[in-house]
Amino acid sequence: MEFFKILDLKTSEEGIQTHLTLENLDTYSSDLFPLQSSESDRVQIGGIWGEFTLLYQTIAGGVRFALKECPNALAWTVTTGLPPEKDKVVIHLTVNRKEREPEFLEEIQDFMEDLSEGLLKTFSKYETTVTS
Repeated sequence: MEFFKILDLKTSEEGIQTHLTLENLDTYSSDLFPLQSSESDRVQIGGIWGEFTLLYQTIAGGVRFALKECPNALAWTVTTGLPPEKDKVVIHLTVNRKEREPEFLEEIQDFMEDLSEGLLKTFSKYETTVTS
């Protein structure tokens, strides 16, 4: 399954990679929290689905996050400058299931909303332009 959230937010690939790091995870997500100091590409986190290793990669257009031990292979990207909306920020989340329980889907939607709000708040502090 895949989920998209389009944010009317102007930034660059570099802006995303600079401002969305594991070190400042708590500034753009209230659903995930570090359980220890992060390494450059991973951190142990707690969150709404339990404890996992959160992996981090810079990619074309932004960043990718993945929950390493997650049985749903949950991963998400935050990108700009690419389809489906080149001039906005796109959150794209995937799980390796074709169907899930309504409660899980609601948790995904809540997580996407939390992340969206966190990104808008984070980027409003920097040189980027946020338009509602």
